[in-house]
Amino acid sequence: MRIAVDEAKCCGAGPCVLIAPDVFDQRDEDGIVVLLAETPAPALNAAVREAAAVCPAAAIHLVEP
Repeated sequence: MRIAVDEAKCCGAGPCVLIAPDVFDQRDEDGIVVLLAETPAPALNAAVREAAAVCPAAAIHLVEP
């Protein structure tokens, strides 16, 4: 699975960082989410799916093979 974050949509709420801190982080200056791993380890896939599902701005996109 690959992940993409639409920074223009991101509202900086941060639930993704709480759910999958090994994959997502937030920029200090504006709170916008950044990816730590565009292709996370398979063990993190469930957390990434949950983070995408709860994103209030629908800014996280999953690309599954």
